Amino acid sequence: MPGDRPLRFAIIGTGMSGILAAIRLRDAGQNDVVLYEKAERLGGTWRENTYPGIACDVPSHLYSYSFAPNPQWSHHYSPGSEIRSYFEAVARKHGVDRAIRFGQEVSRCEWDGAGWRLETNAGLRDRADVVIAATGVLHHPNVPELAGRDSFRGACFHSARWDHSVPLDGRRIGVVGTGSTAVQIVSALVPRVAKLSLFQRTAQWVLGQLNPAYGAEEQREFARDPRALDALRANMSKLFSESFASAVIDASSPQMKLIEEQCRLNLENGVRDPALRERLRPSYRAACKRLVISPDFYEAIQQPNAELVTSGIERIEPDGIRTKDGRLHPLDVLVLATGFRADRFMRPMGIVGLDGVRLDDVWAERPSAYLSISIPGFPNLFMLNGPNGPVGNFSLIEVAELQMGYILQLVEQVDTGRCRALGASAKASESFEAARCEAARGAIWSTGCKSWYLDDRGIPASWPWTFDRFREEMARPKLEAYEQLR
Repeated sequence: MPGDRPLRFAIIGTGMSGILAAIRLRDAGQNDVVLYEKAERLGGTWRENTYPGIACDVPSHLYSYSFAPNPQWSHHYSPGSEIRSYFEAVARKHGVDRAIRFGQEVSRCEWDGAGWRLETNAGLRDRADVVIAATGVLHHPNVPELAGRDSFRGACFHSARWDHSVPLDGRRIGVVGTGSTAVQIVSALVPRVAKLSLFQRTAQWVLGQLNPAYGAEEQREFARDPRALDALRANMSKLFSESFASAVIDASSPQMKLIEEQCRLNLENGVRDPALRERLRPSYRAACKRLVISPDFYEAIQQPNAELVTSGIERIEPDGIRTKDGRLHPLDVLVLATGFRADRFMRPMGIVGLDGVRLDDVWAERPSAYLSISIPGFPNLFMLNGPNGPVGNFSLIEVAELQMGYILQLVEQVDTGRCRALGASAKASESFEAARCEAARGAIWSTGCKSWYLDDRGIPASWPWTFDRFREEMARPKLEAYEQLR
């Protein structure tokens, strides 16, 4: 039993969090670790999203592991291919890639009283003492029901399933959606295509951040002096926490008002035509939806070959999109930049906990977890970036690193034989969820817009407190909040 032998760990997913979990487990002396990956390559969201213009909206030196700084980032916000290469390099350096079982999508995970039994769609079976779910938040594409979509004669695909065999240059491209992905695609494609039609469902506030390149001398200096790079990352983290992260949790804060003013000025100064400007002006407060960051979207949408379409989509026809004003928009390629189903997490895996309880039943109304890490009734199953965590507030790498430090302290209880398994108690989870929902009422996400941040009740499904409080919570588990199996 645990305490008498090394623990066996199964990590589900090999994106940013899965790679991190494997490295931290080995640093802690846990060497019996296997990672299950449904695809044939690691990288998570940076493997699956390869659309033109893809980049992270968190500064690259902050969106890096604290133990693996990268002096070679090309830009303040680096492109997706660079980020994917970074994760691949870190995984190789730490030997994580050798522990991955590719092409093995976990289909079932069942607690049998002594540990977890896992099965994959490929028929592989395994056992583990501890399961760490690093499946991510945004990985199940949201494909809207659009009448006539199957009749379209051109190429049609979701932005997260980009078909690179489809030629784009000189063609007529339609993009549905106006979130961060759509904005990046528009900025990248307008200079290449004959016509780009952006079908706007909801106007978005855009923060006009510049994206300067790092020069060769800066990169050499970062490489020569790792302490300078660490200091830069720490300063970025501090600024991010004190500005944006503090703003979004308090809709009346001075920081939030400053962000709103910056967005307003970007729109006012960036769009020349008054009519177009008003069509691009949202009716809700900035950051109520995920804030879009772009240095050039307004410039791109004002080009002669770009058009903002605000009439609703009536149906898709063989030659393009027919909008509700009766107009046909001829298209060669249709891109659905319509986001993801943010409430899926580990699903569609069949996960069965104590007494045969199914996660699908526990989460029938909505997903929840104590501190976004542990679910009552599912011992020794821990999540990184699980439900109701700081997905809209902070750098998810910082979040995952803090969560993994917390999980390792829970694992220590099992590894030292103090208990056989543990998971959050129902009482602790209910108390946390009640406090979280109450605090979320003051967040910017609660100010009157529809977004993927909101659950079925209209309550923001995110961390509603400061980053300092998150650090404090992650510093040491409150063991009284956990049920321990002896």
